[in-house]
Amino acid sequence: MLLTQSKIIVTGGPTREWFDPIRYISNASSGKMGVALADEAYKKSRDTVFIHGPINEYYIMDRPYRCVPVESTADLLAAVLAELSEPCVLIMAAAPADYTPVARSGEKIKKSDGDLVITMKRTPDILKNVAEIRKSRGLVDIFVAGFAAETINTEEYAVKKLKSKSLDMICLNDVSVEGAGFNTDTNIMTIFTAAGERIELPMQSKNLVAENILRQIEIGLSQRG
Repeated sequence: MLLTQSKIIVTGGPTREWFDPIRYISNASSGKMGVALADEAYKKSRDTVFIHGPINEYYIMDRPYRCVPVESTADLLAAVLAELSEPCVLIMAAAPADYTPVARSGEKIKKSDGDLVITMKRTPDILKNVAEIRKSRGLVDIFVAGFAAETINTEEYAVKKLKSKSLDMICLNDVSVEGAGFNTDTNIMTIFTAAGERIELPMQSKNLVAENILRQIEIGLSQRG
């Protein structure tokens, strides 16, 4: 399986989970890392698609690859599954919301003297769904790279996610560290592979981080034989 002969699916940015017509639950992801990865992926394969949540349109202006906008985590899952095929590489750099309101009000929830309590439920686990589909359909020519944005017990959580989601690789960044958080132009990354390798990327531009991640994916694919 060669990267140059594979479809590359990159996801990036946040998702939004609306609880009334004007307000939503989301996070601070800018999508910059996802855009950098999609740019680098396109250098490797012209069959590159970037599935992104709500991000600044300037970031994807005049990009040569296909861009697919989504809103919610459920939308992101549907878009990823629609693109999944063999051979392909999935780079899950998006930061989807983990919870969504159980009910969405059709009208603006008015301010009152009391507290506002919103009951939430889990959103679909995209990487878990992909792992189950790979297993049930016997898909072997798919390489999945996940991302973990953590603040505590970072390596423990990243390795746990690598194994529990049957990933080929996971890219960890501690978003509590200056220069590695959301909406920055730099990142600090530690890559863990299913083969047990650990690769540290010091602080560098997100473009350079993306280049190094794609290089590690190529190495991972070459090790498959």
